[in-house]
Amino acid sequence: MPEPMLKISVEGTIATLTINRPDKRNAMCEALLDDLDAFFSNPPKQVRVVILTGTAGHYCSGLDLSEHVHRSAEENLHHSRAWHGVMEKIQFGGLAVVSAMFGAVIGGGLEIAAATHVRIAEPSTIFQLPEGRRGIFVGGGATARVGRLIGAERMTEMMLTGRKYNADEGLALGLTHYSVGEGEALELAQQLADKISRNAPLSNYMMIQSISRINDMSQSDGLFTESLVAAMSQTTPDAEEGLKAFLEKRAPKFR
Repeated sequence: MPEPMLKISVEGTIATLTINRPDKRNAMCEALLDDLDAFFSNPPKQVRVVILTGTAGHYCSGLDLSEHVHRSAEENLHHSRAWHGVMEKIQFGGLAVVSAMFGAVIGGGLEIAAATHVRIAEPSTIFQLPEGRRGIFVGGGATARVGRLIGAERMTEMMLTGRKYNADEGLALGLTHYSVGEGEALELAQQLADKISRNAPLSNYMMIQSISRINDMSQSDGLFTESLVAAMSQTTPDAEEGLKAFLEKRAPKFR
C-alpha cells in the first residue's frame, strides 16, 4: 500500500499532520486538499491543537502544476472557492494550528501557512508567491491573509517580482512568528502545542474565532464584540478556576 499523502498521528490532545509528497516537494493536489478538508471537518474529539508540517525538507511548494487541467472560468471560480473553504476550516475550525516550516513555503503552501495561528520557520524556509511568473493569480486566500500579514503593497511587489523571503525576513514581516535553527521547528511546535492545549478550551476557541474577525470590523463594532466575548468568557467554570488558581499560586486545572 502506498503511504498516505497526509500522515496523521494523535498523541493526547495534539494531532500532527505531515504533508507527505516528497517527490513533489509536498505540492498540493486535489486528493491532498481533500484529506486536509476531511480532517478539519471532523477532527478527533480529544484534539485541541494541530501541528502542520511537511517531509523531506519542505513544508509545501504550492499547487502541483503538473496536475493542472484546463478549466473554464466558472470551474476555476469553484476551484478557488473550494480552497477558500478548506483554509476557512483551518483558520476558524476551532482548533489551534501550529505550522512547523522548512524549505518551500511557496504559493499555495504560503496560503496554507497564513491560515494557521502560530508559524515557526527554520533557516531553509523560503516564502514566495510566484504565480505572476506563471501567468496566473493566487486563488487560495493569499490576498486576504498574506496581504493582511505583510500589507497589500508589499504583497503586490512580492508577486510582481517573484521575490523570495527567508526565515529572518519572514519574521520581520510577520510571515512567521519564530525563526529557529535547523531541525528545531517541530520541537518548538510540540512545546507550543502542549502549552496551548493546556489553556481553557473556550478561551482558545474565542481567540481563534474572534480576534481576526474583530480586526475586520470598525473600531466601534470591534470593541462592542470584544465586550461580548469577554463577558461570555468570564462567566465560565474555567474562568473561575483560572482566577482561583492564580490567587492560590498554582497551575489551573481546566476541563
